Amino acid sequence: MRAEAVSLVEQIKQSVGLLRRHLDVENSTRRLAELNAKSEEPNFWDDPENAQKLMRERTELEDRLGSMGKMERDLEDAVTLVELGEMEGDEAAELEGIGQLKALKAEAGRRQIEALFSGEADANDTYIEVHSGAGGTESCDWARMLLRMYTRWAERHKFKVELIEETDGDEAGIKSATLLIKGHNAHGWAKTESGVHRLVRISPFDSNARRHTSFASAWVYPVVDDRIDIQINESDCRIDTYRAQGAGGQHINKTDSAVRITHNPTGIVVACQMERSQHKNRATAWNMLRARLYEREIEIRAAEADKINAAKTEIGWGHQIRSYVLQPYQMVKDLRTGVVSGTPADVLDGDIDAFLEASLAQRVYGGGPDKVEDVE
Repeated sequence: MRAEAVSLVEQIKQSVGLLRRHLDVENSTRRLAELNAKSEEPNFWDDPENAQKLMRERTELEDRLGSMGKMERDLEDAVTLVELGEMEGDEAAELEGIGQLKALKAEAGRRQIEALFSGEADANDTYIEVHSGAGGTESCDWARMLLRMYTRWAERHKFKVELIEETDGDEAGIKSATLLIKGHNAHGWAKTESGVHRLVRISPFDSNARRHTSFASAWVYPVVDDRIDIQINESDCRIDTYRAQGAGGQHINKTDSAVRITHNPTGIVVACQMERSQHKNRATAWNMLRARLYEREIEIRAAEADKINAAKTEIGWGHQIRSYVLQPYQMVKDLRTGVVSGTPADVLDGDIDAFLEASLAQRVYGGGPDKVEDVE
């Protein structure tokens, strides 16, 4: 095989080998067989809480073992295609095989990072809140663009996306919105996106076509499931109801179906307005509050509160984690890792995996640049 293909195969085999050792395939296979046998026992669901815990473990093992097996089969198929192309002088087939190896290398790298997720809630669903910042209408429009970016990213990964709350801007865009992203390891992948995002572009709202800088923030926190017990004293909370904004038929605009809960000791505020039923909105808001309080506790225990709060102090200059420049040139630059993309249109359409992988790898392995210069 040509040198490029040989190098790709070696890198993939190295990644797969690390994954196999981390997963401990033999013991994981044995454990999966035990869980499958238990799930077929007549009294398995007599203890629903324990049954759900075991089913989650089974699903995770099936996913990891299935992905491992698929990568090994895909590697064999790609190598065969490259070798056949070389033997038969079919350059198109050879290049197709090399393309498959490149895609497999990227997948193996993602799985390698994913295998190292160690947070209590990394495997959980996640909330992503987006808020507009300094810049008025410009920032409200930028917040809507950021919301779409995360929605498209989730869809690319086959995650399910639900809009929990949205507050429109005065003239355009949104002041704030909350997404619920459902899928295995959704929080693990998205958790490093919390921070301020800066946009530089020619304003579509400026009749003089001047360049504007806008800011919006993202705040990511996990959905708290029944494995995590968070106690909330209802007397510490203020519950407000109000009329929901936006489309939703006559009912949603004529009744106080939206719910906002303020946790007085911490100042945390959550809201839900997307259901027609106030009861359902209230239940979702309580779940969001539990998740926010859990995330806060994790920050304290991990001694990272100062670092995260610094990114939340002000949605403006000096606090951004990533800059998106559309004018006078095209570039997206992450200020934590130094990763750069020259295709902002793709990034804003959800192609943010390179940024996520770099920031996750930095968190897992350490390293990365001490200081990265922002783009003008």
